[in-house]
Amino acid sequence: MQYIALLRGINVGGKRKVQMNLLRTAFEDAGFTNVRTYINSGNVLFETPETELAELVAVCDQLMVTTFGFSVRIAIVTADSLIAAVEQAPNWWGVAAGTSHNLIVAIAPKTAAELSEQLGPVKADYEQVAVTGQFVFWSAPVKTHGRTRWATIVKNKTLYQWITIRNANTARKLAALAQD
Repeated sequence: MQYIALLRGINVGGKRKVQMNLLRTAFEDAGFTNVRTYINSGNVLFETPETELAELVAVCDQLMVTTFGFSVRIAIVTADSLIAAVEQAPNWWGVAAGTSHNLIVAIAPKTAAELSEQLGPVKADYEQVAVTGQFVFWSAPVKTHGRTRWATIVKNKTLYQWITIRNANTARKLAALAQD
């Protein structure tokens, strides 16, 4: 079965540096097959027999500690779930210029619905939001980005640690790579 590991907070601001070739090798050494990475932000596509996601997270976290010396939060999704989500994305997501378009992924055990509810109601004047499964599709004009509830999550340490974010282009590319 094909999975995608989304590592949170690596290679950001010169901290938690991870070379993708070493990450790929670490995943292969852990017994995963058809391992591929995409860009430098911690996106790993891999295959393994069907396994509980929590078990995969534990294995991947341990390989991060063993290989790189630190633990990170990891969202693991099935390739099929990401492909389906991107194919069914709202028609407003990823299209308007001058707008941030992100895919926010909940890190288990949190769910996208739970995190969205804890943030409060959507600020319709400033953002568009759609929650589906483990994913939140979010778009907001760059000029009013700071007024949105999802932009304020970075100030909420309790909630922020439970998400990882990929822009629409990266999310679409990961879905396309998973289909190849």
